Amino acid sequence: MEKAVLVNQTLVMSFRLRGLSVNPKVQMAIFFMFLIFYVLTLIGNILIVITIIYDHRLHTPMYFFLSNLSFIDVCHSTVTVPKMLRDTLSEEKLIPFDACVVQMFFLHLFACTEIFLLTVMAYDRYVAICKPLQYMTVMNWKVCMLLAGALWTGGAIHSISLTSLTINLPYCGPDEIDNFFCDVPQVIKLACTDTRIIEILIVSNSGLISVVCFVVLVVSYAVILVNLRQQISEGKRKALSTCAAHLTVVTLFLGHCIFIYSRPSTSLPEDKVVSVFFTAVTPLLNPIIYTLRNEDMKNALNKLIRRKEIKEK
Repeated sequence: MEKAVLVNQTLVMSFRLRGLSVNPKVQMAIFFMFLIFYVLTLIGNILIVITIIYDHRLHTPMYFFLSNLSFIDVCHSTVTVPKMLRDTLSEEKLIPFDACVVQMFFLHLFACTEIFLLTVMAYDRYVAICKPLQYMTVMNWKVCMLLAGALWTGGAIHSISLTSLTINLPYCGPDEIDNFFCDVPQVIKLACTDTRIIEILIVSNSGLISVVCFVVLVVSYAVILVNLRQQISEGKRKALSTCAAHLTVVTLFLGHCIFIYSRPSTSLPEDKVVSVFFTAVTPLLNPIIYTLRNEDMKNALNKLIRRKEIKEK
């Protein structure tokens, strides 16, 4: 453990990440599995962004927000997975204190922004399905840009507030984080002071955001489903497919946030499994869910692939 002495107090300069396993064979299996997940996450989400930019038929509010979601998923996964891949090949899984703070900041920036984005996407679907004649008036491009700016600003404010609470605590040992990345609940447990008030603030911040947004999302989709009962079969089928995709993403992503941040900072055996889904699996599933259940995206992808093949010939 790397330390520095300041004012007769030993301060931790780096943390030791415990990782997912200490078994070398299991570590190699984890390395290749996460490497595949990460590469597929990059390919899938970047391909969605390129397809939406390329196909002018997808220049609608729904796909604008979907491209934002894909961009966030790439960034969110990149915050933790590359570091974890490197650590599986090294004996000492150290992360400097400053790097740990940076990782926490960007983790919560992208996570909170995605929560707000999923809420905005639910509102977009509500307007499109329940008020179709007013859709382009309500969800015009100015509104879309304002909503995008607001959700990124909200994510930044949330992340700055949590990171500032963590960085101001004294850390003088122990130095081992029981996970494969730095997160606020695990880090504050290592502080050499009473953190009960900080834990309450985390629950009231991250936990409350997760629960409130989840309730809003469920209510929104419930209203949409009730409204769909009055629509014709083809429109109903397409809308149900879109809503099912959104609900799947919401459940996977917000389920982790509620599980981790809506309780005191106590370690549970399930924490690491949930964290794996949060950082590596969900960003991979998002492009699969949105493309396989979306005819417009599949048609646009096929068109893009055919155009590339023609150019190569």
